[in-house]
Amino acid sequence: MNDTGNARANGPIGYFVHHQGRGHAERAAAIANALADTRKVQLFCARDDIFPDLDDRIGLSVIPSLFEADDNASPVPPALANAETPDTLHCAPVGWLSITHATGAIMQWFVEASPALFITDVSAELAQLARIASVPHMAVLQHGERDDPGHIAAYRGAMALFAPYARSLEQADRPGWMTRKTIYAPGIGVDCASLPERDVARAKLGIPADIDLVIVIGGGGGTGLPSAPLTLGARDEPDSQWVTLGKMQTEWHETPPGNLRHLGWVDNPQDWIAAADRLVSSCGNTTVHMAAAAGKPWVVVPEWRYFAEQSAKAEALDTAGVAAMARQWPGSAAAWRKLWHAAAALDPAEQKVLVDPNAAPRAAKAVDTLVNRLWSPTANDSVLTSGVSA
Repeated sequence: MNDTGNARANGPIGYFVHHQGRGHAERAAAIANALADTRKVQLFCARDDIFPDLDDRIGLSVIPSLFEADDNASPVPPALANAETPDTLHCAPVGWLSITHATGAIMQWFVEASPALFITDVSAELAQLARIASVPHMAVLQHGERDDPGHIAAYRGAMALFAPYARSLEQADRPGWMTRKTIYAPGIGVDCASLPERDVARAKLGIPADIDLVIVIGGGGGTGLPSAPLTLGARDEPDSQWVTLGKMQTEWHETPPGNLRHLGWVDNPQDWIAAADRLVSSCGNTTVHMAAAAGKPWVVVPEWRYFAEQSAKAEALDTAGVAAMARQWPGSAAAWRKLWHAAAALDPAEQKVLVDPNAAPRAAKAVDTLVNRLWSPTANDSVLTSGVSA
């Protein structure tokens, strides 16, 4: 290997982090912290306040958002605002100076740092930018209908793919060439070790041990869960207590029963999940893995997301037999009863194996091995030859 190759093999790892929701930042922090002893890591994100604690050796650059217009920018002329977007791109408006600055900051870092690898979580455009800039790239996978030219270009151009979920939750329609170069890290970045025992959690929260407790959890990436369907389920179970966590949407015609409480955002969702007898949740990454780690009767209802991400994840959970899926919110008490009947048949042990408490160090080792392999003077293949669990 020449001197340039040696330098690149030991170079830093760049990591773009989407700032919507919690999952992107949580898994990025987990990987970066686990890599800190062996490699320099530079994070790029539009926000610096969404990350768990980061090792002091990790860099964090705040860049303009790739997805939101700058309120102080001049309006984009109509000819640019209406410019056609090619099939290989998703979010690529023309004339946005914020995007120019964001991509420019990353490109400048490419030039100055000579990185060994660039990770995107997630942006099909930045994945392709890295490939065009001749920087090896790893793309983080999410569920959803992602067989369009933009995603496929990002995945084809990646040296490896990274799935923050168990291989058993992989979509059936993912082709072999994708799964062969995928690193699976079940539940990475989600702190499930802090889930207390049910009785311990109830004592902490002041909840009597004999109350049937249903916890409903919404994610942080959307507009909130509708409370109207929950009034139907709660009213049908007057001897149970229903409690919601997260943002809620209400409607004028609701008749909330006395056993339905809305707590909003809480700092200790793990305590409420542990205290629950039954769970209802959306299908965001953090929510799914915390619920799976708890091992309880579980109903999932996907929220709207781009590329039907949560719908595809709900399908995967249902296919794996670890959650009872509702394609839309129940519109009657009878629909709730049917879901709870299905949820009661779930095996908690099968749910819990969806989360690997050692996912972060294993993922870091897999990424470091990948980098060494990519820059090796003797390795012939440039990508993984089979999907591996981190």
